[in-house]
Amino acid sequence: MIKRIYIGLAALLMTLGLSAQNMTSSPYSRYAYGDLNENVPTAYRAMGGVSFGLRNNRAINPAQPASYTACDTLTFMFDIAASAGWSKYQDASGHRNKPNGNLEYVTMQFPLYKRWIAMSLGLLPYSSVGYNISLDNSTAGDAYHYTTDYYGRGNISQVYGGLSFNILNWVAVGANVYYMWGDLNHMRSLTFAETGFNPTLQYEVLRVSNLRARLGAQFFHTWGDHTVNVGAIFESRMKLHSQMLILETQTADSIPIIEGAWQLPFVYGAGVSYNWQNRVTVALDFERQLMGDARYNGLPGRASGLRNKNRFALGFEYRHNPLSRKYGERMLFRVGAAMQDEYLLAIKAKHYTATAGIGFPIPMLGTVLNTTFEYHHRGQKSTLEEHSFRFILGLSIGENWFFKRKL
Repeated sequence: MIKRIYIGLAALLMTLGLSAQNMTSSPYSRYAYGDLNENVPTAYRAMGGVSFGLRNNRAINPAQPASYTACDTLTFMFDIAASAGWSKYQDASGHRNKPNGNLEYVTMQFPLYKRWIAMSLGLLPYSSVGYNISLDNSTAGDAYHYTTDYYGRGNISQVYGGLSFNILNWVAVGANVYYMWGDLNHMRSLTFAETGFNPTLQYEVLRVSNLRARLGAQFFHTWGDHTVNVGAIFESRMKLHSQMLILETQTADSIPIIEGAWQLPFVYGAGVSYNWQNRVTVALDFERQLMGDARYNGLPGRASGLRNKNRFALGFEYRHNPLSRKYGERMLFRVGAAMQDEYLLAIKAKHYTATAGIGFPIPMLGTVLNTTFEYHHRGQKSTLEEHSFRFILGLSIGENWFFKRKL
């Protein structure tokens, strides 16, 4: 019965996720593909978003497809997460507050052949757009007054399937294949306070439908109480099957359609982690997305205002004793930090993130309730400064489906 409840819950959340649109309220999501998601599970987001060098049987790690073979050979896993957040945006004219929240992801993982082959499936966000900005201005000499409104909404979602193989006792490789789909909607209007002027409107829709792939590898070794994992991921630059529709209206309507003028960037990353007695874990990640070298709107990324994006992340996890009878000693405490570039040339300031979280094991169910608190800071007050707080609640469910009982 418990298994059926879990399956039903996962299916319900997947259905809700297909129509989810409110992942962000940031004005920075106005540009290009909006806010990009790292696709890191809740447990690792509390560690600054590290993932490439981590592998264990308590978390599904879709950011590193080579990690799936770390799963218990008798366990079927679900991982479900949702979030709620609050953001403060501040510039020279004042400040604004915006709430947001949504389903983060739904993933599952299971072994296919002993400890040698494992599989993962799931629903993940790729990027999100969500903003609503209104600016009042006037022409020289205050002869005419006008208001410019900017509004954006939408997301690009993806479903994935991944396989992982242990090719040696100390080497694992894996691959994810993603199907991406979604619409990013942007609207800009200009309205004059004085009579005699017609309002103008520009409306753009970027529609995406595409396949992409990610490759991963991990090298791991244990001696005594010490384990070291080293991992890497790679995605090739490829054409993004997309279509942009543009509606511009003043006295007449026109709808030019641009097709196939976008590319997904070349992506690579590496990470390392160290674990002691299954109690202490330290991990470090680096990732680079070559947005500036990929085409956007028919032009090289740099000509469209994009640049290559670098991300560094550092994470730490501690639990006093995983085998203790005292509940507090089995809890997992996590902290982390990350620093990254915005992939927009116009934004010079770095994007900083600080994280913390606790994992609460649920006795007798093989389940961990993971909580994460994130603080984000980007931009600067002279242009636009953003402070964001996000709370993420994740449920990592492990069910013993493959145990054969003897009569």
